[in-house]
Amino acid sequence: MCTDKKSFRVVITGKGGVGKTTLTSCLATVLARDGINVLAVDEDPQINLPYALGLGVERAAAIVPLNLNSDYIEEKTGINPKKNSWGSMFKLNPDVDDVVERFGMKVAANLNLLVMGTVKQAGGGCLCAENVLLDSTIRHLALRENEGILLDTQAGVEHFGRALSRGFSHCLIVSDDTFNALHVACHSADLARQIGIPNVCLVVNRAGDGTPGKLARFETETGKPLAELFDTLYLLPAEPRLAELEPEVTKILESPESRYAAAVTALAARLGAPHCSCSAPAA
Repeated sequence: MCTDKKSFRVVITGKGGVGKTTLTSCLATVLARDGINVLAVDEDPQINLPYALGLGVERAAAIVPLNLNSDYIEEKTGINPKKNSWGSMFKLNPDVDDVVERFGMKVAANLNLLVMGTVKQAGGGCLCAENVLLDSTIRHLALRENEGILLDTQAGVEHFGRALSRGFSHCLIVSDDTFNALHVACHSADLARQIGIPNVCLVVNRAGDGTPGKLARFETETGKPLAELFDTLYLLPAEPRLAELEPEVTKILESPESRYAAAVTALAARLGAPHCSCSAPAA
């Protein structure tokens, strides 16, 4: 079945420090400039996406992520994590149809941001209500129409264990050309297939002249053929100017000579194009 150009859902994941948030912010910006309504969703506990998108320090620092919005959690689940103890009764399927309209932030034309945060792994109080609310929010996002959803996840594979991205159309697994990052990427690809994501792509960031050799050596040493694990392989050239632009890394898109910007623009065009599951992926 072919998907509408203006309705797709992409989860962006990978090992920590490989450039997931930079890629998410740049893809969101390019797609929005191309006329697609984009919702960028920050599920990373570090909450760096607002800064990368250029909201500014003051505006970004004032954001309260959903997982810390006790009033909304109580409204939707019937329990306030700040007041109720663990084990209290609450709604397991809260209605969050209003979440984007109430908490989405306008970044630019065609581009909105939703900051979710993630489930805390330590601390007091009942965390189950936050978990249920965030899971329900992701399920709701997977069903939204006429919108491109980009979900920037926390590092690692924990979100696959909770099947948060079930129903998404694409999984972009970001890596660099190091052994450890590629190993995490292969594990992530397997988990993405298990929850039924049809398009699983490897994005090798900071690629250089030695990258093809490193990828070949990884395949030889592990016996994992990347062409069989991933539908498509993208190489993003190393871009030293990103460090100078940080945190507003989307400014790199204003540099016509940037090979990184050109590669991200090409990747955005692939994501924004209609996809037919019955056709073979392009090389």
